[in-house]
Amino acid sequence: MRSLAEFVMAGRRQAILAAMLLGVLPVVNFLSAPVVALVCLRHGRTEGMIVLAWAVLPALGWAVLGDVIPLLLLIGITVLANVLRTTNSWEATLLSAIGVGIGALLGLYLRPDFLLLMQQQLELVLSSPDLQGQVTAVPPEQMLQLLQAFFGTMLMFLALVLLMLARSWQAGLYNPGGFRDEFHRLRLSWKTAAGLLLMFTLAGLGTPVLQPLTLFFVLPLLFAGVALVHGIAGLKKWPGVVLVIFYVALLSPIMTQILVLAAITDSWYDFRSRLRPKD
Repeated sequence: MRSLAEFVMAGRRQAILAAMLLGVLPVVNFLSAPVVALVCLRHGRTEGMIVLAWAVLPALGWAVLGDVIPLLLLIGITVLANVLRTTNSWEATLLSAIGVGIGALLGLYLRPDFLLLMQQQLELVLSSPDLQGQVTAVPPEQMLQLLQAFFGTMLMFLALVLLMLARSWQAGLYNPGGFRDEFHRLRLSWKTAAGLLLMFTLAGLGTPVLQPLTLFFVLPLLFAGVALVHGIAGLKKWPGVVLVIFYVALLSPIMTQILVLAAITDSWYDFRSRLRPKD
């Protein structure tokens, strides 16, 4: 990955070439997005938009073939990279990612057949003999809403993860260890955490406009919770196996809920500042 980052940073032509070639290739076409993000983070919006204009071409090809994910991911990560460069704040970037999720939902209206294909595939899986009698039948309209929410959350999650990958590339080339320190300090303010909790509660109560966005309000808290664990692990110098166990445990919904609650609590209590050794 470092070699790729070095090639991209060698010049505009190299960045365009990398973004286009990666965008054409199946399976790894998602790597075109962090290439564009890296250019935005290092050289700014103007240079990033030039590379994006070329990277969009193969993404449009995939969209014509029925896969809108590369195109939406490119647009979303470019927005987030510019927010991060301008504000130098992961909190602002995490909140902006909610807009990326909403944009992904709107993007589905451009290719309704993509959503229909997702619904058909899910129905095919649920109708398999192995799941007969184990899964409660879901009305088509409700299933459509669930798929929309899942799609938006997935795009939001991928955009953030790939932006962090681009940030780590940038740090590896120009500021070794910088991304690690930055991520370990990531923490939401109590106002932001309270606002997200309020929006999540309103969505859970069935507010029509907010209900499809329920998971969008959880994801920033989840990332803040992961950063909290990494920060504490760094301060306490825990071995890497602890984080491996943590990520395995994170597959449990209960653990995810605990992590979100920890992020909310941390926004008030600031655990890491209390754990740092006194000078």
